[in-house]
Amino acid sequence: MINWIPLADEQQLSDIVKNSYELPQVIFKHSTRCSISSMAKSRLERSTPPENLPMHYLDLIQYRSLSNSIADVLSVHHESPQIILVKNGECVYDESHSGISMDELVDQVNSISK
Repeated sequence: MINWIPLADEQQLSDIVKNSYELPQVIFKHSTRCSISSMAKSRLERSTPPENLPMHYLDLIQYRSLSNSIADVLSVHHESPQIILVKNGECVYDESHSGISMDELVDQVNSISK
């Protein structure tokens, strides 16, 4: 089960970037109006996330400007749905749409943790 951390303001984004120097952080950008986004979220939720990996959830319909800030701060092209892995203040991996999978996320986390 994923313990989603709601992402709703700029200060949280700053904290995610800061905390990524200690521990990788994940941001999942979800459109509540998109069936593909709902399928990606469901696929993630049926999987087991890595232990001690903060999983932040952004409702980008409600917080569109924050989604734009994520793109700017992390220099990553906006997609929806999108999963972003942040380490040492930068995006080290992102994937969107049907490419989103927990297995791939786990592989990426393991590769940066070595």
